[in-house]
Amino acid sequence: MNIDLPQYPLARVLVAGDVMLDRYWHGKASRISPEAPVPVVKVAANEDRPGGAANVALNIAALGAAASVAGITGRDEAADELQGKLQAAGVDCQFTSTDNIPTITKLRIISQQQQLLRVDFEEAFPAEAVDAMHQHVQQALEATQVLVLSDYGKGSLAQTRHLIQAARERCVPVVVDPKGTDFSKYHGATVITPNLSEFEAVVGACHSEDELIERGQRLRETLALDAVLVTRGEKGMTLLQASRAALHLPAQAREVFDVTGAGDTVVAVLAASLAAGEDMEKSVMLANLAAGLAVARLGTAAISGPELRRALQSLQGTGRGAMTADQLVMAVEDARAHGEKIVFTNGCFDIIHAGHVGYLAQARQLGDRLIVAINDDDSVRRLKGESRPINPVERRMAVLAGLEAVDWVVCFTEDTPENLLTRLQPDILVKGGDYTDEQVVGGDYVRSYGGQVKVLSFLDNCSTSAIVEKVRRG
Repeated sequence: MNIDLPQYPLARVLVAGDVMLDRYWHGKASRISPEAPVPVVKVAANEDRPGGAANVALNIAALGAAASVAGITGRDEAADELQGKLQAAGVDCQFTSTDNIPTITKLRIISQQQQLLRVDFEEAFPAEAVDAMHQHVQQALEATQVLVLSDYGKGSLAQTRHLIQAARERCVPVVVDPKGTDFSKYHGATVITPNLSEFEAVVGACHSEDELIERGQRLRETLALDAVLVTRGEKGMTLLQASRAALHLPAQAREVFDVTGAGDTVVAVLAASLAAGEDMEKSVMLANLAAGLAVARLGTAAISGPELRRALQSLQGTGRGAMTADQLVMAVEDARAHGEKIVFTNGCFDIIHAGHVGYLAQARQLGDRLIVAINDDDSVRRLKGESRPINPVERRMAVLAGLEAVDWVVCFTEDTPENLLTRLQPDILVKGGDYTDEQVVGGDYVRSYGGQVKVLSFLDNCSTSAIVEKVRRG
């Protein structure tokens, strides 16, 4: 199944749940305290990160979607820090603040990449704060395409079923990251995303794939859910829907360094993709791909839209090689997001000779990515005569795509590549042969937006027309 990156900037997602601040203090533990048999850590660095539902919202914003987060905080320095981090990432914070309780904070003390101690700051939420937060969420549903309930069991989602009902009445899908063993509170949601341990804690141990599917479908029916997505670590994910065969997706990560926050990544990409108009299966495939990227890093990691696009292109074989103009536009957009310089050249490339190879190698050295645009067969005939091309466009593209210097090959139907130049706007336009900069077709346009035009020479005595004539004489 081919999957394009969704239009995440058009998506609006509201995350409601337990927001918290994750704090990390790093330092060396070189001695034992004389007061007690515990290590003494000399703190040298500290770091604060949004956690819980706040991390889900952060992941959604990293994709380029509009993310809002609703939760309960204290009126303290931790709340200010949490809000500052989220707003800097473009997340709209809709916090319900209350006195006499701290913002949930988890402080981890780490030495030599080993967590020595975790200290939690949290108190039960007042009922009036929970009521106020839920009323705010229901009001915000009018401007929301998908609601995420991020439940960490801290108490902010005490009225889950009312929120689900309010969302479904407004035709807003609800994605739930569940907690605990009472899944009845998620009745009527669109999809829940338990990991395997959470799933088996509710339905019982599953000793086979058939048993997992059977119990998962029974749970889905009991809770009136559209879908159940079970995340299974190194075994991938299993999506269960009504009247459809179970969809199993293998894990995408080649190496797993840290699973911290991977569940938040799955929920974020799933919700943002649904909000952007993708169906459930495609959204789950994208979430699975993003999870593979997340676990290949140390610590929590928000996967950006360009990162996901690049992984998607690689998975679908569009990282290099021949492609359509539309595919190339996406590839160039991704390359630019990674700070890469784009070089463009064009020609008929009817018979690839040593001059072409040397010229293309020189062109590639001018930047990070080389695009070779070639005239299609009709265009070559108009330019070179009815006896040309010798090789059809598919073969010419295949040969060029196999050259180490070439990243992307695309064909065009016009006599010049000016339409492609307009769509791609390369940083450098290169032409080979006996031209001046002013004679290069499209050069004026490239220079108009600040690009460069360069002319490179072919190797001596290398010419496609000369090769063809020599063959004919022979």
